[in-house]
Amino acid sequence: MKKYSFPALLITAFMLLQGCSDFLDKDPLGRETDTNYFSDSTNSILAINAVYDVSSYDEGSDGLGNYLPHNYEWMWGDVMSDDAEKGSTPSDFLDIQNLKEWRALATNTPVSGVWGNLWIGIYRANWVLKNIEAAPISTSLKNRIAGEAHFFRAYYYFYLVRLFGGMPLFSEPVKTSEYSTTKRSTLPETYAFIEADLNKAITLLPEKSGYAAADLGRVTKGAARGYLARAIMYQMGMDNTNNHTWQQVYDLTNAVSTSGQYGLTANFAAIFDEVSENNIESIFEIQAKESGQTWGPIKTGVTNNVIQNNRATWGWGFNNPTANLVSAYEANDPRKAMTVYGNGDILFGVKQTIAYPAENSTGYLNRKAAIVQPAQASASGQNIRRMRYAEVLLMKAEAAARTGNETVARAAINEIRARARKSTLPLGSTVGGSTYDPTNIPATALPDITSSVTGQALIDAILHERRVELGMESLRLWDQIRTGTYINSLTGDIKTRAQAHSIAGTVNPIPVLPIPLNEVQTWGLQQNPGY
Repeated sequence: MKKYSFPALLITAFMLLQGCSDFLDKDPLGRETDTNYFSDSTNSILAINAVYDVSSYDEGSDGLGNYLPHNYEWMWGDVMSDDAEKGSTPSDFLDIQNLKEWRALATNTPVSGVWGNLWIGIYRANWVLKNIEAAPISTSLKNRIAGEAHFFRAYYYFYLVRLFGGMPLFSEPVKTSEYSTTKRSTLPETYAFIEADLNKAITLLPEKSGYAAADLGRVTKGAARGYLARAIMYQMGMDNTNNHTWQQVYDLTNAVSTSGQYGLTANFAAIFDEVSENNIESIFEIQAKESGQTWGPIKTGVTNNVIQNNRATWGWGFNNPTANLVSAYEANDPRKAMTVYGNGDILFGVKQTIAYPAENSTGYLNRKAAIVQPAQASASGQNIRRMRYAEVLLMKAEAAARTGNETVARAAINEIRARARKSTLPLGSTVGGSTYDPTNIPATALPDITSSVTGQALIDAILHERRVELGMESLRLWDQIRTGTYINSLTGDIKTRAQAHSIAGTVNPIPVLPIPLNEVQTWGLQQNPGY
């Protein structure tokens, strides 16, 4: 299923309806409103598609034709970590550099953009949940749509809580009476709300095989379990007021791995190519389709890849992998070539020139985001992988290791390493080439983790594997924070500012971004520390 659509005017109408006087509060004859829209299965599906739609907003649109600033998950998960630097020219998009250096103000444009987008998603999910129960459609479709809405409300809140901390919690569309009166909930309360939604989604959603081919890409029971495992794992390394255990993470990830729905893509080098979209390894990915649109409201494509591609060819050159990440790869690990590339490397048959340091911060670019130039540079059709089965296996491995089941932990990590050994070079790694060529690595490369690796050494091996397997997939910052290594990876004034902008978790400090200024002023929300 590719990029979901929804009538923008309908959403505008819903917002206008919020302020109607009682004598006007009647359904116009022959017109669709927020109360009669769910009149059949077609409209109900369009409504849930609108909830999906928000997940792809990254540039130029809030779905209503209004401009929202660029915001991409790699700005936080990659650039704010030790895996990447801002990239592009030194003076380009300094708001990203301010994020990395913990100088961001409450007017920071990526912060404002992501905040606005996520609240649109929550509003739409709540609108669906408010109306779907009375829809005259089959129970099975009603349950599925409700499950999708619960998943996405959790997804958007989970995104917010990681960036900003505890959030105002809404279980239905915001009422006028709630303007300026709703306060922020605590971090544990917000996570509990997310968990409740994901547990409901697990109950209501089908497995991946339960969808028709036309619905491939919709969220599944496996996606809900994977995100719940991730949310619990993060809490245990940040603030575990909700008293979670690694056994819960193990049970959730084991349910995914034993469901028969997922597996590893045979060739690591192909995971991020179009041929592998929504394949056996896909747990959740944001759907996109190239449309040929130029800058402005983008309805089907995304700019996620454009902004990370080489400035010397057709991109903007942001999100540059660090030498620190490059050096983390073991000798002859084929995954490095599919994660980073540098000057002189060949992509899709074309030799690359990287203008470092004039137009690049590190000498490297993100290979996982690289694609052949689309018809219009603002409308990439590459899906954005948000959770892969490999991550589920690594969560399972870590949970098993931390609960004393080291044999299972080693089996899970070795399954991933075995796949990596069999990988080819990335597509088109020779000039003019368009095939997946062999790596010809030694047979001794990437050996299995043996039974001699135990205790903390095994956990360290799993954390290492997470970094090299999932590098440049916007996950590194949260791993650093939950393992307590983030603050100490910083130096000087940057470390001081990060500490000043942190909330005290019960396990590790949690640095948070500023709540956008207009939200603090309009809603009276408590601002985060140090802003």
